[in-house]
Parts: sequence; structure tokens; C-alpha cells
Amino acid sequence: MTDNPILIRSVEVLSDDWAILRKFTFDYRRRDGSLERQVRQTYDRGHGAVILPYDPERGTVLLVRQFRLPAYVSGHPEPLIEACAGLLDRDDPETCIRREAEEELGYRLRDTEPVFHVFMSPGSVTERLMFFVARYAPEDRIGDGGGDRHEGEDIEVLEMALDQALAMVEQGRIIDGKTIMLLQHLKLKGLVRP
Repeated sequence: MTDNPILIRSVEVLSDDWAILRKFTFDYRRRDGSLERQVRQTYDRGHGAVILPYDPERGTVLLVRQFRLPAYVSGHPEPLIEACAGLLDRDDPETCIRREAEEELGYRLRDTEPVFHVFMSPGSVTERLMFFVARYAPEDRIGDGGGDRHEGEDIEVLEMALDQALAMVEQGRIIDGKTIMLLQHLKLKGLVRP
């Protein structure tokens, strides 16, 4: 092994359906110099983007509420309250999130602002999310939102005060990580009036 602490020995595709599940066998050089064989699995469904629209004058944000099977089978039967998000597919992050905002929220967003680009669950999921915020106003509404019915989406659009959303985080009613991060970003940056 060279300076690279990883040497991939084998890659096996375990599933290639909605996403790709791979099993990696690799040699890992530890900090003490010893070599260790490890086996890990990765879940690859592509990269994504997420946005939290905010109205700085009215102090509101736009969120969605939707059913999530992984949360349901993990003991959370209620739909999750989340920031609008989607997979990039073949788009760049900004194109993706503008399209998702129109489909899910029913708003045409103009001035999107990138915030950060992060791995949400790097222990097993390869997805990296690009986070955005954008100002919105009532006149930016172009439709009802609700998502793409052909993709099985049944999305409720929620408009609420930022402080109300943050209170819901504290109460355990908003439990989605990406959403909490964006709500806290707005609060820390003072982007909306209380």
C-alpha cells in the first residue's frame, strides 16, 4: 500500500433495485501503521438537494409533511415534517431544488443560496446533500404543490412561523435532521424577523 490508507480488495453488488447496495472488502492502514482487513456495505441512491424557503418579512418558512416508510418501520408512524428535498438525478443541485420546490411546494423560487454540502449518514449511505435557503413571498406561488403523483408522492405543504417550527423541534415533532439543520441555520443567521 502507498500513502493511501485504503486498498479495495473486492466489491460485490448485493442489490440493484431502487438503489445499489454494495459490499466492500478492503485493507485499511491504521494510524499505528498496522494493516486491517475490513468489510463494509454502502447504500448508493445518488446525491440530493434540500431547500428551506423563508419569508423574512412575515417570519415564515415552507415545509412539507409526508409519509416515510423507513421512519414508519422504525416505530414512527406519523408523517414527517421536512424541508423540501429531492434526488439530483441528472441535474445540478440548483436545478434540482428549483424543480422540487415547484413540484412539492407549488412555489417558483428565484434567489437560491447554497448553505453547505454534507454527508447525512456517512457510515453507510453514499448520498451527499446540497443545502439551500431561498427567500419567498406569497406572489411566488404558482400551484398547489403536493409532489409528483406518478412517483407516489402525497405531500402536504405547511407554512409556519420559524419560531413555531423551532418549537416543534424542541417538542420532538420535527425530527428530520436536514430540516433541523436548516431551521437552526436561519435562526443563527438572523434571516427572519421573530
